Amino acid sequence: MDLQEIASKQILDSIQTKKDVLDTLLPQIVQAGQIASEVLEKGNMILFCGNGGSSCDASHIAAELVVRYKSGNERRALPAISLSSDSAVLTACSNDYGYEDVFARQVQAFGKPGDLLVGLSTSGNSKNVISATEAAKKLGMKTISFLGGDGGKLKGMADLDIIIPRKETARIQESHILIGHIICSIIEQQLFQLS
Repeated sequence: MDLQEIASKQILDSIQTKKDVLDTLLPQIVQAGQIASEVLEKGNMILFCGNGGSSCDASHIAAELVVRYKSGNERRALPAISLSSDSAVLTACSNDYGYEDVFARQVQAFGKPGDLLVGLSTSGNSKNVISATEAAKKLGMKTISFLGGDGGKLKGMADLDIIIPRKETARIQESHILIGHIICSIIEQQLFQLS
């Protein structure tokens, strides 16, 4: 296979994945946007967590809310945080308690009833995202999971699952960031009437 074939195959796979997301997940995506909008409208906060590339996606989506999603959409900053961003907390908790607790410990510190936890796990089996979801539920927070494949162990744990129907991590992550952007767009429209 030559390099152009490699590139075109990935682009076509990405397009097909997004078509499948459009055909099967649109109601869940809109619902996630509505849940996030309601949480923020009530003055609550959104917490994001994930590992590896999902960690970057968590930080990316949180930044879109704190700063702004669309250039030119001037609005107030929205309370969102990525639990993957503080290296001191991550390393201290990993050392003192174990990596499984790095997000749950932060949920216990920052989360409160009515807040929202969005956990990203392409496999659905990330132990620290599972622990964070359990901690959030105990606190009375709302929960959304961005998953892939069959949803893994996280499937059914959150209030709402968005499961990308693919096994390839890259296709799942591309779809997760697209869905994160759509949710940001819904929030800016719902709260500020910005398109």
